[in-house]
Amino acid sequence: MQSTKKLKLEELERIDVETFKQTGKIPLVVVLDNIRSMHNVGALFRTSDAFLVEKIILCGITPQPPHREIHKAALGATESVDWQYNSSISEVILDLKSEGFEILAIEQTNQSVMIGNYTINPENKYAVILGNEVEGVSDEVLEHCDGFLEIPQLGTKHSLNVSVCGGIVIWEFFKGLKPLKN
Repeated sequence: MQSTKKLKLEELERIDVETFKQTGKIPLVVVLDNIRSMHNVGALFRTSDAFLVEKIILCGITPQPPHREIHKAALGATESVDWQYNSSISEVILDLKSEGFEILAIEQTNQSVMIGNYTINPENKYAVILGNEVEGVSDEVLEHCDGFLEIPQLGTKHSLNVSVCGGIVIWEFFKGLKPLKN
């Protein structure tokens, strides 16, 4: 039996930033609605890099790169993942709708669908909105959404950290939009 060894960084065969920029992305835009924590923003950049997210849009009070605290968690992903800032989330949603994106808020509502029960169509383009760590997505967002997704939780807490939630959601969309190599 062969012993297990960790792969060295050079054995992982990761691409450089320029190659990443040229690599096809999944048709997913992640919209951050009034996220407060720079660490959460950085973590979402890093996850978006890992799963070839098309773009991140930062809205409202969400902090923007470059910033040391964002960089700590992003580990350079702010250089690879395309991003933009717009103070108005309503304007962002209307722009995305005009570009043919289906708008989904990750929020617990009376109309939420559990993410495992949602069918991701690889022919569609999606924008997922992640809301503030305490308040969730802004009320102004609700009326503009095509749907609401929820992550099932069986413990005593009613929510997940926004970067953990984003990681789960991005992974689910990656699986539905792009077949895995291995």
